[in-house]
Amino acid sequence: QVQLVESGGGLVQAGGSLRLSCAASGSIFSLGVMGWYRQAPGKERELVAAVANAGTTNYADSVKGRFTISRDNAKNSVYLQMNSLKPEDTAVYYCYAKAWASGWSDYWGQGTQVTVSS
Repeated sequence: QVQLVESGGGLVQAGGSLRLSCAASGSIFSLGVMGWYRQAPGKERELVAAVANAGTTNYADSVKGRFTISRDNAKNSVYLQMNSLKPEDTAVYYCYAKAWASGWSDYWGQGTQVTVSS
């Protein structure tokens, strides 16, 4: 089994910054793509950013130029640096990882709240 534990959410004013962290633990033989999704009230969960094992990144258009995703393979961790935050970034942010334990499976963190006040 694989567990993902997130940290770093909170309340920030518009224009501010936050850094989310997510560490994977458990019976991990290999980690594939890791990323962050978010879900705002009344909306579907959407991809924010993802990073492949080799470092290739992908961002939602709404966060390009403001958010930066990175990973530390030695620590089985992924990070999301969020700058120039906007009220519309308010959501629960979920860490995601594709990992090989007894086969390739998708894993999710418990979610961390990010609230941006205007």
